[in-house]
Amino acid sequence: MDYVNLGRSGLQVSPLCLGTMNFGPETSEDDSFAIMDRAHELGINFFDTANVYGWKKGEGVTEHILGRWFAQGGGRREKTVIATKLYGDMGDWPNDRGLSALNIRRACDASLRRMQTDYIDIYQAHHIDRNTPFEEFWEAMEILRQQGKILYVGSSNFAGWHIAKAQETAARRSFFGLTSEQSHYNLLTRAAELEVLPACLDYGLGVIPWSPLAGGLLGGVLRKLDKGRSASEHMVKELDKHRDKIVAYEKLCDELGEDPAYVALAWLLAQPAVTAPIIGPRTLEQLEGTMRTLEITLDEQTLARLDEIFPGHRAAPEDYAW
Repeated sequence: MDYVNLGRSGLQVSPLCLGTMNFGPETSEDDSFAIMDRAHELGINFFDTANVYGWKKGEGVTEHILGRWFAQGGGRREKTVIATKLYGDMGDWPNDRGLSALNIRRACDASLRRMQTDYIDIYQAHHIDRNTPFEEFWEAMEILRQQGKILYVGSSNFAGWHIAKAQETAARRSFFGLTSEQSHYNLLTRAAELEVLPACLDYGLGVIPWSPLAGGLLGGVLRKLDKGRSASEHMVKELDKHRDKIVAYEKLCDELGEDPAYVALAWLLAQPAVTAPIIGPRTLEQLEGTMRTLEITLDEQTLARLDEIFPGHRAAPEDYAW
């Protein structure tokens, strides 16, 4: 495994990040344990979760699964760079969500208890909180870092100007600021190229793309349907919307002799600022297959053909002006 720095930080992470959103709702606890153990065997040290994962309000189901896995010992916690997130509803009262100093303190302590650890490597804002000033956000994060409860701070779903405002506010406080941005980015969804990726490059944030396979559309959906696999109503609607692109994409992958899912991930790893796409395997087989991604190098001609199928953006303002 060739590890990479997360943005401008000295933190070394694997170029694939193990997403845990399926742990609990889709993948049993025993299978989740097996996937995490195998991830370590494969060299993946970067895991991502969130306090809302498990989708039972206030229960933190997925964080509990991680905590019970860490509690088995064997260096599991020490080998893992764990990133979790806060923002979403964890209760029915007004201060059970958002990025207020109150919720940051409570949410962090709750995540630490659930994951049975005394620190979080990367504590991420799951969404921008338009009702909380960055001065309050950073003061609360500074206190957590002084207490040794967190090491780095990350964002998720921030706009480019949010990143700029966050970093400038942190700089005025002589604080390191954001280390990473977790953004919706894939071949089909490339709006991040307008301002988010340029902001991350300029401020030295590592980009962690979520939904790298566009909800499965880039994972060989046509091949799977041809083999009799079923698809959700939402998937069918999205496929109908993008069918011409997906047909051309899977044809290109056939020419390359590669699985569409792995080509989509390899494309992300070829993009400036991207550190590690989030993979969300539900089974061991999916995890092990994904490792093929790290063996794929897309040449300039292939990258150009992908841009023809899925047109991207130039950085603003050149994308829409001169």
